[in-house]
Amino acid sequence: MELRELAVRILSADTLEEKLLSPPLLTDLEPGAPLIFNEPTRPPGMGFRRHTRKEKLPTFHEHCDPGKRAICLHRFAGHELLAVEIMAQALLAFPDAPKHFRKGVANTLCEEQEHVRLYIQRLRTLGLSFGDLPLYRHFWSYVPHLTHPIRYVSVMSLTFEMANLDFAPLYGKSFARVGDIDSASLMQRILEDEINHVSFGLNWLKKMKQPEQDPWEAWVDSLPPLMTPKRATGFAVHAEPRQRAGIPQEWIERLKNYQNSKTIPSIKTSSSDF
Repeated sequence: MELRELAVRILSADTLEEKLLSPPLLTDLEPGAPLIFNEPTRPPGMGFRRHTRKEKLPTFHEHCDPGKRAICLHRFAGHELLAVEIMAQALLAFPDAPKHFRKGVANTLCEEQEHVRLYIQRLRTLGLSFGDLPLYRHFWSYVPHLTHPIRYVSVMSLTFEMANLDFAPLYGKSFARVGDIDSASLMQRILEDEINHVSFGLNWLKKMKQPEQDPWEAWVDSLPPLMTPKRATGFAVHAEPRQRAGIPQEWIERLKNYQNSKTIPSIKTSSSDF
């Protein structure tokens, strides 16, 4: 199947099965003209809801309750489905991007589809079906800004996915603390893949930036207005997964400075964005 056809089918799908369509063989012989979706089609009951402050994730001390852990996993599954759609949008928006870049985006998309499947399986064991709780636009709010591949990797790979290098181990540790080893293992699986996704973004940022630009400055310059490097961090900056992704130590220290410029929540704090 052509990447363009897969992307259109994902963004036009009104069933979850079609959203998670993953053909065994993908080609990129006919990328076509740029195509922009303002919003994806969603399966019935899985449309975007307006996010309210009341709909925060359960706090960490509530993770002893399986129902509360399921709420967290449902939110994370929603983010993974959003990532699948945004990556499909990138394939349609940037048909003239280097073939290796498009192949990398497609590979990442397939991994995000697998994340959705894994979350759905885990949710079922915790008594929740995907779509039982509200799903939000989140990443789609930034699509108008993603006008060039460097902006795509800056926002998706090096901001939202990099933040998961903090959130995934934090939630994994909390789930393990209450004896939910399966959910903790899932978060570790997500972390390993996200390390590769961040590395992909960093490598392409370096290739696409101006030769005289510092990678950090190129990243910051490519972020949307009002989005700061803080969005690339969680409650605390985890250096080790960033180092594995190839993020320079100077970059990590800068992130820590940004992260420390606000009050750091305790382990009992929840995040409405993650």
